Amino acid sequence: MSKVIVRIINQSTHPLPAYATDGAAGMDLRAFLEQPVVLQPMERSLVPTGLFIELPDGFEAQVRPRRGLALKQGITCLNSPGTVDADYRGEIKVILINLSKEEQVINNGDRIAQMVVGKVERVQWEAVNEISVTSRNEGGFGHTGKN
Repeated sequence: MSKVIVRIINQSTHPLPAYATDGAAGMDLRAFLEQPVVLQPMERSLVPTGLFIELPDGFEAQVRPRRGLALKQGITCLNSPGTVDADYRGEIKVILINLSKEEQVINNGDRIAQMVVGKVERVQWEAVNEISVTSRNEGGFGHTGKN
């Protein structure tokens, strides 16, 4: 598996994001908080991580929900996946929402999301009058499901 060098500033008190297993695609992001964040049902908050990254050109980082947090506490990420562009230099922050019926608390150091770094291709449009026909063609959302 190839590796890409990403420069990072860690202003938090937590270790750098790391892969938990050899086959993991994402690295956990942790909340960097002076005090706990209390999320009421359906409330959202922008949670800082204390991390600043310099991605090489041609790469992006995607911030995605953690399955366990969503299942056990009803907390997920909005704007998911959130894209961190190669030219962004601000702090990585995560938009969390509480979809449960109970108040939920985010503490300093809690694993709140995962980040996946990947290559990005640039599009060059070619304006045409027709595009090819497929078996799906104009079938929309759910077109292969129940009738």
